[in-house]
Amino acid sequence: MARILSIDYGRKRTGIAVTDPLKIIAGGLATVSTCRLLDFLADYFNKEEVELVVVGEPRQTNGLPSENMPRVAAFVKAFRKRFPDKPVTLYDERFTSTLAHRAMLDGGLRKKARQDKALVDEVSATIILQSYMEARKK
Repeated sequence: MARILSIDYGRKRTGIAVTDPLKIIAGGLATVSTCRLLDFLADYFNKEEVELVVVGEPRQTNGLPSENMPRVAAFVKAFRKRFPDKPVTLYDERFTSTLAHRAMLDGGLRKKARQDKALVDEVSATIILQSYMEARKK
């Protein structure tokens, strides 16, 4: 069975999460250097079947696109060119970093671990994916 993969795209680092094959639970997969992202995805797609890629759509609290939106749009364009058979969709990522920090705090992670930006990116990607799956159920 195919998985759904999500991406929390960042200028330097990108968090990636993926569902289990039954698409029940989202879990963090990795945080990779953004400059290596397409190669990482190509390698992952060769190993695992992915039916959909969900990319976090950066928006401000008022709903307008954030400053990262042009970079995300350029990435989505490059993704579609390199992987024309992989469906990709954007999903609102507002508040995911805040939710990631809260989840890490509630999970009992120490301050040093919560300051690990790579971990925050991976947890954010997981929250994007879980939110997308819950919205799809409704």
